[in-house]
Amino acid sequence: MLAIIDYEMGNLRSVQKGFERVGHAATITSDPDMVRKADKVVLPGVGAFEDAIAALRRRNLVEPIREAIDAGRPFLGICLGLQLLFDVGFEGGRHEGLGILPGDVVRFDLPHEYKVPHMGWNQLDIRRRAPILGDMPSGTHCYFVHSYYVVPKDESVIATATDYGGKFCSMVWRDNLFATQFHPEKSQTQGLEILRRFGAL
Repeated sequence: MLAIIDYEMGNLRSVQKGFERVGHAATITSDPDMVRKADKVVLPGVGAFEDAIAALRRRNLVEPIREAIDAGRPFLGICLGLQLLFDVGFEGGRHEGLGILPGDVVRFDLPHEYKVPHMGWNQLDIRRRAPILGDMPSGTHCYFVHSYYVVPKDESVIATATDYGGKFCSMVWRDNLFATQFHPEKSQTQGLEILRRFGAL
């Protein structure tokens, strides 16, 4: 079973439909036991870091997420689901994240000609070829909507970077853990291929 975690902070149906379009059935669930039993786990997310981490804790989903990653099951974070994996988010104060990857989540601080949020299509500079990227070339465009980005302390986890007034980390990969700042489910053919490859792991 492929479980998409529901904590009321993401456009879950579009992620589910993305997986379905490439032949992988996906279950939307907020049940911690369902997450524990899942073969693969997806943590999507749109919204504020503080609200999201509070919702995960309130629904007793933090430990099932940790267990899935520690057990070596394929795990995919999307957008806010990437940011929550890190130590600290600085949106509206300082808030503890899941602490699975060391590093911070910070707001873009850019010249006035750059709009925040960073919204729209932008390129991936592939640094490490994670299995879910397949043979996707560097320069492939994916769809972004975000005002904050992750700064990993261990740069070896960076799989792709993207340039928006300077380079930022747009995807991480460590063993069974994958997470993207961009939205694969909104990134047309190339994004659906990422979902297909993840579902096939």
